Amino acid sequence: MIRIVAIALGAVAAIYLLIVPLLERVVPRRVLVAYWRVVNPLWSKSAGRFPGFGVVETTGRRTGRKHQVPVGGRLTGDQFWFVAANSHDSHYVKNIEADPRVRVRLRGRWRQGIATLLPDDKIGRRLLRINPMNSIFIRIAGKDLLTVRVDLEPD
Repeated sequence: MIRIVAIALGAVAAIYLLIVPLLERVVPRRVLVAYWRVVNPLWSKSAGRFPGFGVVETTGRRTGRKHQVPVGGRLTGDQFWFVAANSHDSHYVKNIEADPRVRVRLRGRWRQGIATLLPDDKIGRRLLRINPMNSIFIRIAGKDLLTVRVDLEPD
C-alpha cells in the first residue's frame, strides 16, 4: 500500500514539475489564458495557506477590480519574494507597475505591502532561495523571468 501511494505521489510530482510547465511554455497564449482562468481560482484557495506559496492581490490598472494570483515564493522577515514567469505578458505584473500597493495572503492571513519589480536581480540565485518545487516549475515554464519583492507592513 505504501508503495502505491509513493508511486502516485511521484506521478503527481512529475506532472506538476515536468508536463504542466512544458505545456505552459509551448501552448498558444489564448489556450494558456483559458487554462489559467480555470486553475488559478482553484489553486488560489489553497496557495496562501501553505509555506512557500502565497496569493498576490493586485488592483486592475484599467478596471480597478481586485485580481488574485497564486505564486510560489519565500517570506523573509517582512518581505515576500517571488519570481514572475513571462513577466511582460503577465497582467498582474502590469498591474503592479501601475499601482504597486498589493495584498499578499501568507499562511492564511492577508497582509498589505508595496511590490517592487527588480529586473536586475540575479534570477538563478533568487530561484535557489525561494520555494524549490515552484522554482523548477518557473524555470521550465517561464520565458521572461522577473523578481518581485513585496515589502509587507509589520505584523
